Amino acid sequence: MSNTQNNHKANQANRNKGTSGHNDAYQKALDNRANQLNPNNPRYNGKK
Repeated sequence: MSNTQNNHKANQANRNKGTSGHNDAYQKALDNRANQLNPNNPRYNGKK
């Protein structure tokens, strides 16, 4: 993995606790998870 990929993977797990800002990669990962678990989403597959 390249350094950029390692940074992105770390950013997805980092919620910047204790700061007033937010992490874009972390927020996009949360949005993607919420979208995948949303039963109103046409691509929702349910539990496997």
